[in-house]
Amino acid sequence: MDSPRWLDDSEQHAWRAYLDATRLLMAALDRQLTRDSKISLTDFELLVALSEAPGRRMRMSVLADVVVTTRSGATRAISRLVDAGWVRRVECPEDKRGTLAELTDEGAAKLAEASPGHVEAVRSSMFDLLSEEDVTRFGESFTAMRNHLLGNG
Repeated sequence: MDSPRWLDDSEQHAWRAYLDATRLLMAALDRQLTRDSKISLTDFELLVALSEAPGRRMRMSVLADVVVTTRSGATRAISRLVDAGWVRRVECPEDKRGTLAELTDEGAAKLAEASPGHVEAVRSSMFDLLSEEDVTRFGESFTAMRNHLLGNG
C-alpha cells in the first residue's frame, strides 16, 4: 500500500486558508442577502440559475446539478421559492414525469432587487482584496479544479 502524500507546510497553510476563507465568505454573503433582501444565498443562487436558463426554466434535476446540491435539497429550496411566489413548477412537455422550475416575474424582480447589494458584498469581500493577476490565477486555478472534479479535465 502506498504511503499518504502528506501536505507540506506551505500546502497545509494554503489548504486551511482556503477552507477558512471560503466558509467565512459564504457566511458573510448569506448574512448580507438575508439582512438586506430577506433571501438566503442558496435561494439567490437558484434564482440566478433560473434567470440565466432558456425561457427562465430548468428541469429540477439539472438545476440541482447547476447549484451543486442534492436533488432533495433543490426540491426543498424550490418549495420555499414557490411559496414566496418567485418560482413556479411546470410540467415538462417532453417528459410528463419530469418537472421544471420556472422563474416568475416576481422572482426576477426579487433577484434584481437583491443583486446590487450582493455584488457589492462579493466585490468588497473578495475582488477588492486581489490584484488583477490574483483574479486571473484564481480563475484559472478554480476552473481547473472544477473541471477535474466534474470529470472534464
